[in-house]
Amino acid sequence: MSIKINNRDISINTQTYFIADIASNHDGSLERAKELIFKAKDAGADAVKFQHFLAEKIVSDYGFKNLKTAMSHQSKWDKSVFEIYKNYECKRNWTEELYNTAQKANIDFMTTPYDYEVLNMIDKYVPAYKIGSGDITWIDFISAIAKKNKPVLLATGASDMDDTERAVNAILKYNKQVVLMQCNTNYTGNLENFKYVNLNVLKTFSAKYPEMTLGLSDHTPGHSAVLGAIALGARVIEKHFTDDNNRKGPDHPFSMNPQSWKQMVEASRELEFALGDGIKRIEENEKQTVIIQRRCIRLKNDMKAGSIIKEADIEPLRPAPANSIEPYKVNDVIGKELVNAKNAGDTLYEEDIRGLIKC
Repeated sequence: MSIKINNRDISINTQTYFIADIASNHDGSLERAKELIFKAKDAGADAVKFQHFLAEKIVSDYGFKNLKTAMSHQSKWDKSVFEIYKNYECKRNWTEELYNTAQKANIDFMTTPYDYEVLNMIDKYVPAYKIGSGDITWIDFISAIAKKNKPVLLATGASDMDDTERAVNAILKYNKQVVLMQCNTNYTGNLENFKYVNLNVLKTFSAKYPEMTLGLSDHTPGHSAVLGAIALGARVIEKHFTDDNNRKGPDHPFSMNPQSWKQMVEASRELEFALGDGIKRIEENEKQTVIIQRRCIRLKNDMKAGSIIKEADIEPLRPAPANSIEPYKVNDVIGKELVNAKNAGDTLYEEDIRGLIKC
Protein backbone atom coordinates (compact mmCIF):
# COMPACT_ATOMS: atom_id res chain seq x y z
CA MET A 1 0.00 0.00 0.00
CA SER A 2 1.22 3.52 -0.74
CA ILE A 3 0.28 6.97 0.47
CA LYS A 4 0.43 10.17 -1.53
CA ILE A 5 1.76 13.51 -0.29
CA ASN A 6 1.00 16.11 -2.94
CA ASN A 7 2.17 14.40 -6.15
CA ARG A 8 4.60 12.06 -4.44
CA ASP A 9 3.79 8.37 -4.00
CA ILE A 10 5.44 6.87 -0.94
CA SER A 11 5.72 3.12 -0.40
CA ILE A 12 8.29 0.41 0.22
CA ASN A 13 9.06 0.53 -3.52
CA THR A 14 9.76 4.27 -3.75
CA GLN A 15 12.58 6.56 -2.70
CA THR A 16 12.58 7.72 0.90
CA TYR A 17 10.72 10.95 1.63
CA PHE A 18 12.78 13.36 3.78
CA ILE A 19 11.15 15.93 6.07
CA ALA A 20 13.29 18.77 7.39
CA ASP A 21 11.75 19.77 10.70
CA ILE A 22 12.65 23.44 11.10
CA ALA A 23 10.60 23.49 14.32
CA SER A 24 11.90 26.26 16.59
CA ASN A 25 15.05 26.86 14.56
CA HIS A 26 13.47 29.94 12.99
CA ASP A 27 14.46 31.65 16.29
CA GLY A 28 11.40 33.88 16.19
CA SER A 29 12.21 35.36 12.78
CA LEU A 30 9.99 34.97 9.73
CA GLU A 31 12.83 35.90 7.38
CA ARG A 32 15.05 33.29 8.95
CA ALA A 33 12.28 30.71 8.62
CA LYS A 34 12.01 31.50 4.91
CA GLU A 35 15.76 31.22 4.43
CA LEU A 36 15.76 27.81 6.07
CA ILE A 37 13.09 26.60 3.63
CA PHE A 38 15.37 27.28 0.68
CA LYS A 39 18.38 25.81 2.47
CA ALA A 40 16.46 22.63 3.24
CA LYS A 41 15.47 22.31 -0.41
CA ASP A 42 19.07 22.80 -1.53
CA ALA A 43 20.20 20.13 0.92
CA GLY A 44 17.81 17.57 -0.60
CA ALA A 45 14.74 17.64 1.64
CA ASP A 46 11.35 16.75 0.15
CA ALA A 47 9.38 18.72 2.73
CA VAL A 48 9.87 21.38 5.37
CA LYS A 49 7.91 21.18 8.57
CA PHE A 50 7.11 23.73 11.24
CA GLN A 51 5.35 23.38 14.59
CA HIS A 52 2.24 25.47 15.16
CA PHE A 53 1.77 25.79 18.89
CA LEU A 54 0.85 28.52 21.34
CA ALA A 55 2.67 28.29 24.65
CA GLU A 56 -0.50 28.54 26.70
CA LYS A 57 -2.16 25.75 24.69
CA ILE A 58 0.67 23.25 24.92
CA VAL A 59 2.31 23.65 28.34
CA SER A 60 1.25 24.59 31.85
CA ASP A 61 3.53 27.26 33.27
CA TYR A 62 2.36 26.36 36.75
CA GLY A 63 2.80 22.66 36.07
CA PHE A 64 6.40 22.92 34.96
CA LYS A 65 7.39 25.34 37.71
CA ASN A 66 6.06 22.87 40.27
CA LEU A 67 7.38 19.72 38.59
CA LYS A 68 9.50 17.70 41.01
CA THR A 69 11.06 15.27 38.53
CA ALA A 70 14.05 15.83 36.19
CA MET A 71 13.30 17.48 32.85
CA SER A 72 15.94 15.94 30.55
CA HIS A 73 17.25 18.49 28.01
CA GLN A 74 14.88 21.19 29.29
CA SER A 75 16.81 21.40 32.56
CA LYS A 76 19.59 23.20 30.63
CA TRP A 77 17.33 25.97 29.33
CA ASP A 78 18.11 29.41 30.73
CA LYS A 79 14.42 30.38 30.89
CA SER A 80 11.30 28.64 32.09
CA VAL A 81 9.71 26.04 29.84
CA PHE A 82 6.75 28.35 29.25
CA GLU A 83 8.99 31.27 28.27
CA ILE A 84 10.99 29.16 25.84
CA TYR A 85 7.84 27.90 24.15
CA LYS A 86 6.52 31.47 24.02
CA ASN A 87 9.72 32.77 22.42
CA TYR A 88 9.76 30.06 19.76
CA GLU A 89 6.15 30.06 18.63
CA CYS A 90 5.62 29.85 14.89
CA LYS A 91 3.40 32.90 14.46
CA ARG A 92 0.08 32.02 12.92
CA ASN A 93 0.11 35.05 10.65
CA TRP A 94 3.31 33.67 9.10
CA THR A 95 1.57 30.60 7.73
CA GLU A 96 0.55 31.80 4.29
CA GLU A 97 3.94 33.38 3.63
CA LEU A 98 5.74 30.22 4.74
CA TYR A 99 3.50 28.18 2.48
CA ASN A 100 4.10 30.51 -0.47
CA THR A 101 7.84 30.41 0.16
CA ALA A 102 7.78 26.62 0.11
CA GLN A 103 5.90 26.80 -3.19
CA LYS A 104 8.61 29.05 -4.63
CA ALA A 105 11.28 26.66 -3.37
CA ASN A 106 9.37 23.69 -4.88
CA ILE A 107 9.25 21.83 -1.59
CA ASP A 108 6.26 20.46 0.34
CA PHE A 109 5.03 22.54 3.28
CA MET A 110 3.97 20.79 6.45
CA THR A 111 3.43 21.73 10.07
CA THR A 112 2.40 19.96 13.25
CA PRO A 113 -0.77 21.38 14.83
CA TYR A 114 -1.06 21.42 18.61
CA ASP A 115 -4.61 22.69 19.14
CA TYR A 116 -8.00 22.54 17.42
CA GLU A 117 -7.98 26.15 16.29
CA VAL A 118 -4.76 25.84 14.34
CA LEU A 119 -5.76 22.44 12.99
CA ASN A 120 -8.63 24.04 11.13
CA MET A 121 -6.56 27.06 10.15
CA ILE A 122 -3.73 25.15 8.48
CA ASP A 123 -5.83 22.56 6.67
CA LYS A 124 -5.83 24.43 3.37
CA TYR A 125 -2.02 24.65 3.42
CA VAL A 126 -0.85 21.14 4.30
CA PRO A 127 -0.94 17.94 2.20
CA ALA A 128 -0.47 15.74 5.28
CA TYR A 129 -0.46 15.92 9.06
CA LYS A 130 2.28 15.02 11.51
CA ILE A 131 1.30 14.07 15.06
CA GLY A 132 4.10 14.55 17.55
CA SER A 133 4.97 11.82 20.03
CA GLY A 134 3.79 13.92 22.96
CA ASP A 135 0.21 13.83 21.70
CA ILE A 136 -0.03 10.07 21.16
CA THR A 137 -2.48 9.72 24.07
CA TRP A 138 -4.68 12.67 23.04
CA ILE A 139 -7.09 10.46 21.12
CA ASP A 140 -9.79 13.08 20.60
CA PHE A 141 -7.29 15.33 18.83
CA ILE A 142 -5.82 12.45 16.83
CA SER A 143 -9.33 11.58 15.67
CA ALA A 144 -9.96 15.17 14.61
CA ILE A 145 -6.78 15.08 12.52
CA ALA A 146 -7.72 11.74 10.98
CA LYS A 147 -11.09 13.15 9.93
CA LYS A 148 -9.30 15.66 7.68
CA ASN A 149 -8.76 12.68 5.37
CA LYS A 150 -5.15 13.48 4.60
CA PRO A 151 -2.10 11.27 5.25
CA VAL A 152 -1.31 11.13 8.98
CA LEU A 153 2.27 10.71 10.14
CA LEU A 154 2.26 9.36 13.70
CA ALA A 155 5.42 9.55 15.81
CA THR A 156 5.60 7.00 18.61
CA GLY A 157 8.37 8.23 20.90
CA ALA A 158 8.16 7.54 24.64
CA SER A 159 5.29 5.12 24.10
CA ASP A 160 4.69 1.39 24.22
CA MET A 161 2.77 -0.85 21.84
CA ASP A 162 -0.51 -0.30 23.67
CA ASP A 163 -0.15 3.46 23.19
CA THR A 164 0.76 2.93 19.54
CA GLU A 165 -2.16 0.62 18.78
CA ARG A 166 -4.63 2.91 20.54
CA ALA A 167 -3.52 5.87 18.42
CA VAL A 168 -3.33 3.90 15.17
CA ASN A 169 -6.80 2.49 15.71
CA ALA A 170 -8.13 6.00 16.30
CA ILE A 171 -6.73 7.07 12.93
CA LEU A 172 -7.81 3.95 11.04
CA LYS A 173 -11.39 4.47 12.19
CA TYR A 174 -11.58 7.42 9.82
CA ASN A 175 -8.51 7.28 7.61
CA LYS A 176 -6.38 4.50 6.10
CA GLN A 177 -3.50 6.81 5.10
CA VAL A 178 -1.03 6.30 7.94
CA VAL A 179 2.74 6.55 8.25
CA LEU A 180 3.79 4.84 11.48
CA MET A 181 7.07 6.29 12.72
CA GLN A 182 9.46 4.82 15.25
CA CYS A 183 10.92 7.57 17.45
CA ASN A 184 13.01 8.10 20.56
CA THR A 185 12.26 11.40 22.26
CA ASN A 186 15.55 12.12 23.96
CA TYR A 187 16.72 15.42 22.49
CA THR A 188 20.19 15.64 24.06
CA GLY A 189 22.08 14.58 20.93
CA ASN A 190 24.12 12.19 23.10
CA LEU A 191 25.82 9.27 21.34
CA GLU A 192 24.46 7.09 24.14
CA ASN A 193 21.01 7.55 22.57
CA PHE A 194 21.81 5.10 19.79
CA LYS A 195 21.24 2.34 22.34
CA TYR A 196 17.62 3.43 22.66
CA VAL A 197 16.58 4.15 19.07
CA ASN A 198 15.44 0.51 18.79
CA LEU A 199 15.07 0.36 15.03
CA ASN A 200 13.92 -3.25 15.20
CA VAL A 201 10.59 -1.90 16.39
CA LEU A 202 10.03 -1.25 12.68
CA LYS A 203 9.90 -5.05 12.26
CA THR A 204 7.26 -5.20 14.97
CA PHE A 205 5.26 -2.48 13.24
CA SER A 206 5.57 -4.28 9.90
CA ALA A 207 4.35 -7.55 11.39
CA LYS A 208 1.38 -5.85 13.07
CA TYR A 209 0.51 -3.59 10.11
CA PRO A 210 1.99 -5.27 7.00
CA GLU A 211 0.40 -2.82 4.56
CA MET A 212 1.32 0.34 6.47
CA THR A 213 4.01 2.79 5.39
CA LEU A 214 6.77 3.07 7.99
CA GLY A 215 8.99 5.94 9.02
CA LEU A 216 11.52 7.25 11.52
CA SER A 217 11.48 10.51 13.43
CA ASP A 218 15.08 10.75 14.58
CA HIS A 219 17.08 12.93 16.94
CA THR A 220 20.42 11.12 16.99
CA PRO A 221 23.55 12.72 15.52
CA GLY A 222 24.62 11.78 12.01
CA HIS A 223 22.67 9.38 9.85
CA SER A 224 23.45 5.85 11.05
CA ALA A 225 19.94 5.43 12.47
CA VAL A 226 18.42 6.74 9.26
CA LEU A 227 20.29 4.25 7.09
CA GLY A 228 19.32 1.42 9.41
CA ALA A 229 15.67 2.46 9.32
CA ILE A 230 15.63 2.58 5.53
CA ALA A 231 17.18 -0.89 5.40
CA LEU A 232 14.35 -2.08 7.66
CA GLY A 233 11.66 -0.59 5.44
CA ALA A 234 11.15 3.01 6.57
CA ARG A 235 10.32 5.32 3.69
CA VAL A 236 9.61 8.57 5.55
CA ILE A 237 12.42 10.18 7.53
CA GLU A 238 12.07 13.25 9.72
CA LYS A 239 14.99 15.06 11.33
CA HIS A 240 15.42 18.57 12.69
CA PHE A 241 17.12 21.06 10.38
CA THR A 242 19.18 24.19 11.03
CA ASP A 243 21.91 26.10 9.24
CA ASP A 244 24.16 26.41 12.30
CA ASN A 245 24.39 23.95 15.18
CA ASN A 246 26.09 26.57 17.34
CA ARG A 247 23.16 28.98 17.41
CA LYS A 248 21.38 29.51 20.71
CA GLY A 249 18.04 27.74 20.84
CA PRO A 250 16.47 24.50 22.06
CA ASP A 251 16.69 22.52 18.81
CA HIS A 252 19.93 23.68 17.16
CA PRO A 253 22.39 21.35 18.92
CA PHE A 254 20.80 18.06 17.77
CA SER A 255 19.63 19.26 14.33
CA MET A 256 21.14 18.36 10.99
CA ASN A 257 22.77 21.20 9.05
CA PRO A 258 22.84 21.61 5.25
CA GLN A 259 26.11 19.70 4.89
CA SER A 260 25.17 16.75 7.09
CA TRP A 261 21.65 16.67 5.62
CA LYS A 262 23.00 16.45 2.09
CA GLN A 263 25.38 13.67 3.11
CA MET A 264 22.47 11.81 4.73
CA VAL A 265 20.33 12.01 1.59
CA GLU A 266 23.20 10.97 -0.68
CA ALA A 267 24.05 7.99 1.53
CA SER A 268 20.37 7.04 1.66
CA ARG A 269 20.04 7.09 -2.11
CA GLU A 270 23.10 4.83 -2.37
CA LEU A 271 21.52 2.48 0.15
CA GLU A 272 18.22 2.42 -1.74
CA PHE A 273 20.04 1.36 -4.90
CA ALA A 274 21.99 -1.23 -2.91
CA LEU A 275 18.85 -2.74 -1.34
CA GLY A 276 17.45 -3.73 -4.74
CA ASP A 277 14.25 -5.73 -5.20
CA GLY A 278 15.18 -8.95 -3.42
CA ILE A 279 15.21 -11.13 -6.56
CA LYS A 280 18.43 -13.17 -6.74
CA ARG A 281 19.80 -13.12 -10.27
CA ILE A 282 22.91 -12.53 -12.31
CA GLU A 283 22.92 -8.74 -12.50
CA GLU A 284 23.61 -6.84 -15.70
CA ASN A 285 26.98 -5.60 -14.45
CA GLU A 286 28.04 -9.18 -13.52
CA LYS A 287 27.58 -10.81 -16.90
CA GLN A 288 31.23 -10.45 -17.88
CA THR A 289 32.26 -11.45 -14.37
CA VAL A 290 30.40 -14.73 -14.80
CA ILE A 291 32.70 -15.58 -17.69
CA ILE A 292 35.87 -14.41 -15.99
CA GLN A 293 35.35 -15.86 -12.50
CA ARG A 294 33.42 -19.06 -13.06
CA ARG A 295 35.01 -22.35 -14.06
CA CYS A 296 34.03 -24.61 -16.92
CA ILE A 297 35.09 -28.15 -17.86
CA ARG A 298 38.24 -28.10 -19.99
CA LEU A 299 40.32 -30.87 -21.54
CA LYS A 300 43.70 -31.73 -20.04
CA ASN A 301 44.89 -33.51 -23.20
CA ASP A 302 44.43 -33.49 -26.97
CA MET A 303 41.56 -35.83 -27.81
CA LYS A 304 40.27 -37.28 -31.08
CA ALA A 305 36.65 -37.43 -32.15
CA GLY A 306 35.03 -40.60 -30.84
CA SER A 307 37.18 -40.71 -27.68
CA ILE A 308 35.45 -41.68 -24.45
CA ILE A 309 35.98 -38.99 -21.82
CA LYS A 310 37.52 -40.13 -18.55
CA GLU A 311 37.81 -38.21 -15.29
CA ALA A 312 41.55 -37.86 -15.89
CA ASP A 313 40.90 -36.08 -19.22
CA ILE A 314 39.11 -33.05 -17.76
CA GLU A 315 39.51 -30.32 -15.15
CA PRO A 316 37.49 -27.27 -14.01
CA LEU A 317 39.26 -24.01 -14.86
CA ARG A 318 38.43 -20.36 -15.51
CA PRO A 319 37.20 -18.66 -17.71
CA ALA A 320 33.77 -20.07 -18.54
CA PRO A 321 32.53 -18.84 -21.93
CA ALA A 322 28.79 -18.65 -22.50
CA ASN A 323 27.15 -22.08 -22.91
CA SER A 324 30.25 -23.96 -21.70
CA ILE A 325 29.68 -27.02 -19.51
CA GLU A 326 29.79 -26.10 -15.84
CA PRO A 327 31.58 -28.23 -13.20
CA TYR A 328 28.38 -29.42 -11.52
CA LYS A 329 27.65 -31.42 -14.71
CA VAL A 330 30.93 -33.36 -14.53
CA ASN A 331 29.24 -36.72 -13.94
CA ASP A 332 27.14 -36.18 -17.06
CA VAL A 333 30.33 -35.82 -19.12
CA ILE A 334 32.43 -38.72 -17.82
CA GLY A 335 31.92 -41.84 -19.94
CA LYS A 336 30.44 -39.93 -22.85
CA GLU A 337 31.80 -39.84 -26.41
CA LEU A 338 33.57 -36.73 -27.75
CA VAL A 339 31.92 -35.68 -31.03
CA ASN A 340 34.70 -33.39 -32.29
CA ALA A 341 38.48 -33.50 -31.98
CA LYS A 342 39.63 -31.01 -29.36
CA ASN A 343 42.96 -29.70 -28.07
CA ALA A 344 44.29 -29.65 -24.53
CA GLY A 345 42.83 -26.63 -22.73
CA ASP A 346 39.75 -26.43 -24.94
CA THR A 347 36.37 -25.68 -23.45
CA LEU A 348 33.74 -28.39 -23.60
CA TYR A 349 30.28 -27.43 -24.85
CA GLU A 350 27.15 -29.55 -24.79
CA GLU A 351 27.30 -30.02 -28.56
CA ASP A 352 30.76 -31.58 -28.14
CA ILE A 353 29.37 -34.51 -26.12
CA ARG A 354 27.31 -37.25 -27.77
CA GLY A 355 24.19 -38.13 -25.86
CA LEU A 356 24.50 -35.34 -23.28
CA ILE A 357 21.06 -34.34 -22.12
CA LYS A 358 20.72 -30.58 -22.27
CA CYS A 359 19.31 -28.90 -19.18
